[in-house]
Amino acid sequence: MLRTSLRNVLTHKARLLMTVLAILLGVAFVSGTLVFTDSLGRAFAHQTAKDYAGVAVSVSTEDDHRLTAHDLDRLRAAPGVASVTGRVHGFAGVADRDGELIGSGWSNEGGNFAPGAQGRDPSYDFQQGHGPRDAHEIALDKQSAADGPYHVGDRIRVASEGPVRTYTLSGIFSTGDGAVEAGGSLVLFDTAEAQRLYAAAGDKSGTGRAAAKGTGDDAKNQADQAEKAEKAVQADTYMDASITARDGVSEAAVLRAVKPLLPPHATAQTGSRLAADEASAAARSLSSLNEMLLAFAGIALFVGIFLISNTFTMLVAQRTKELALLRAIGASRRQVRRSVLAEAAIVGVAASVLGFLLGIALAVGLRSATGAFGTRFPAGPLVVGPDAVLAAFGVGVLVTLLAAWLPARRAAKIPPVAAMGSAHLPAATRSLVVRNACGGVLAALGAAGIAGGASAGGDSGRELISGGAFVLLLGVIVLIPLLSRPAVALVRPLVRALSGTPGTLASRNAVRNPRRTGATASALAIGLTLVTGITVLAVTLAGAVDRSTTDNVRADYRISSAAGAGLDTSLSTKLAHTPGVTAVSRQDDATLRVHGSYDSVSAVTPGDVQRVLTLDIVDGSAGTLADGGIAVAETTAKHNGWRVGQTLPVTYDDNRKGTLRIGATFKDNGLLAPLVVSTSVVAGHESEHFSEGVWVKTAGGASAAHEKALVHALGDNPAYQVEDRQDIRNDYGGSVNTALGILYGLLAMALIIAVLGVVNTLAMSVFERQKEIGMLRAIGLNRPGVKRMVRVEAVVISLYGAVLGIGLGVFIAWAIGQTFKNSIPGYALELPWGRILVFLALSGVVGVLASVWPARSAARLDMLTAVKTD
Repeated sequence: MLRTSLRNVLTHKARLLMTVLAILLGVAFVSGTLVFTDSLGRAFAHQTAKDYAGVAVSVSTEDDHRLTAHDLDRLRAAPGVASVTGRVHGFAGVADRDGELIGSGWSNEGGNFAPGAQGRDPSYDFQQGHGPRDAHEIALDKQSAADGPYHVGDRIRVASEGPVRTYTLSGIFSTGDGAVEAGGSLVLFDTAEAQRLYAAAGDKSGTGRAAAKGTGDDAKNQADQAEKAEKAVQADTYMDASITARDGVSEAAVLRAVKPLLPPHATAQTGSRLAADEASAAARSLSSLNEMLLAFAGIALFVGIFLISNTFTMLVAQRTKELALLRAIGASRRQVRRSVLAEAAIVGVAASVLGFLLGIALAVGLRSATGAFGTRFPAGPLVVGPDAVLAAFGVGVLVTLLAAWLPARRAAKIPPVAAMGSAHLPAATRSLVVRNACGGVLAALGAAGIAGGASAGGDSGRELISGGAFVLLLGVIVLIPLLSRPAVALVRPLVRALSGTPGTLASRNAVRNPRRTGATASALAIGLTLVTGITVLAVTLAGAVDRSTTDNVRADYRISSAAGAGLDTSLSTKLAHTPGVTAVSRQDDATLRVHGSYDSVSAVTPGDVQRVLTLDIVDGSAGTLADGGIAVAETTAKHNGWRVGQTLPVTYDDNRKGTLRIGATFKDNGLLAPLVVSTSVVAGHESEHFSEGVWVKTAGGASAAHEKALVHALGDNPAYQVEDRQDIRNDYGGSVNTALGILYGLLAMALIIAVLGVVNTLAMSVFERQKEIGMLRAIGLNRPGVKRMVRVEAVVISLYGAVLGIGLGVFIAWAIGQTFKNSIPGYALELPWGRILVFLALSGVVGVLASVWPARSAARLDMLTAVKTD
């Protein structure tokens, strides 16, 4: 029987080609994902180990506390310590030659160059030039220098936490620093300059505020004293320190020696422990990517199950006489079943080998693709671990055997008497009745679960919807053969009118074997259910976001930090005095405890806020903000039972208590927090007061001249973003479109497999209908007519699956939207009719393309040979 199985595989290799491709693609997705993430995990682990090579112990400080020179001297004197290097770091944005920021804003960093006895800093490998030697020089990482483009000796503008300064580039270095690997930049300053920029302790701002209180000569003296105090605070202070060990001294021994010497608010860890922690953190972040990619691989394999099952079902049907003869000459049911499963195993192994090789190539391609999008990963070898190998072969073979189980079971039930005839045995009526009954129950339960989840809302509702969607899909898949007859009957008059006799024959062929048509349409239905559901949700969310920005933003510009950090509050004053500016309002994020619970607050500029943002007052007056009142979103006010005129007891960020009177309620606004106060209300209670953004209104609207004036008012600082209204809309809605594009790309694999299913079904259908096609040719159907018949059959099956998938996708998207519509202002379900029509059109195109080879094969059949076919 094993030899028989092998012979059958070799005999039917052309008919098994599509099955091999389906398994191959799914296995490639799984193995490629595992190889890709394993390689990145190993590269990150190698890079972190390299970063901490030679570091026995690392000391770090908390909050605004710093290490002093005296602290470092005490650490140097500890037993077993060879050297101690102090480090400071912070944001540093480098402008390219056009004045634009190089690299991703949040990952642009600056630090100090700390040369040892030989003038080298072991953390950095210089390719050109040398490290900075004074406050006028900087060094730049190799990638950022290339992006500039800059060369040693060039003058470069750098923005830190103060004004933009210009430095001379003294050297270019390579590094595995995480900021650079994440697509940012790294600037090295002379240690004294880095301390001046970053190492000031937390009481710096307090000193400055004290100086500002004086007047006249007193104010000047206090300012001088504050400047001296500031310099004293900055001199020889560090955020972190790296400690190396003497030869023969272990990390643990150094750690034990330095721990008692640490100042308060400082912690120490061994270098190996830090490297392991960072590598572990990188692995955890990669696990999310791994799970997402494997989920889509699972979808592709699930779709592939229908193709595989369909293939073996048709092969068994075509070999009814052969299998019956085997039974007649003594083969048992178990042997016949094993024979079919052995064929499946052979196909699964062959496809797994090819899929595994393709997966390795896919892993290389994924790495290159991420680099093309600006994401840089540490260099490292390709890692092909045992988990990838086992997953590839395990998934490939098991999925194939699982899909072939039912066809094998049917094959074993073929009675020996069937060898006396050539007709394929139809499915028993009882089996179809049981199938339809089970499908109806599953579909009803799934639909009820989805409806219940939509009513429940929240996370629990979404969990109920996901379970219900899975059950509903199973039910529809089971019912698809039953639904095919009425569905095709509806379009038969249109098909007949468009294609005549070939169209009539095609529509009848499509429902001749409902099981086969259902299995083929199921693959497309699953793919388009996911695509449509994701599209409807994404378009609806994008519409809500767009309406939020369009309806609520009256400003012409928004100023924000490219690094994601807060803006100095003095910027709003500078912008207000810029020519052409008519209104400026800060928007600061703050928190208040009202009745013991934390609430998010937007602190704004009274008067101007109504000119830059929509503050739709329901009750009261926005003018009360200028008098120290508070405005509350309508939903929040109703939920808490608050009303205009009521006094709220509040606790500020510094734990001081107070009361605020509700002066107005406003319609919920996606850009403002539920509570709105004047910036003056919270200004004295925040430890560090920064603006998250500044809204600007200009005379005559946005223009190149206004934008240039704003950039100039900001000191031509590359760390500041000046965004017009279109930029703001893209900022809020762009991420939705990007995510949608990625999901489309991932789901493409499942759709490709579904297309292969259509090709396979048609090809094998043509093979088993050779005699019929020969008879049609004999009575006058020409070759173009045969091609048209096969083509229309493919389009009918494809559109049938597409309509089902689109309907299910819209239903599931509606239900998911119901669970969070109350948390998104302006949420309203939007059906993207244009995209839905595109999906239908593409499904028709898929049918046409899938029919090319089968239609050509059918048209080329020799008439006499086909008529004689048994």
